[in-house]
Amino acid sequence: MASGQNGEQGSHEEPDFTKAFQDLARGERTAAALENHLDALEKKIEELLAKADEEDRKRTEQRESKQDNVDSATSKPGADPV
Repeated sequence: MASGQNGEQGSHEEPDFTKAFQDLARGERTAAALENHLDALEKKIEELLAKADEEDRKRTEQRESKQDNVDSATSKPGADPV
């Protein structure tokens, strides 16, 4: 009787292990897909940040250039002070 119970118990455990491994494999595929999606998002964010930094740098250069022009115009002898 004990051997019958062990045999039944073994056959019940095997499908549970099979299902567990199938669930684990499905979870691994889902995790891999999420990682790929996150990598793509990270790349887009880095591109946007680089673009924003470049635009900020250009604006700063333009402001400095305008300020240099104003400074040089006001420092010329005979120039009208602003």
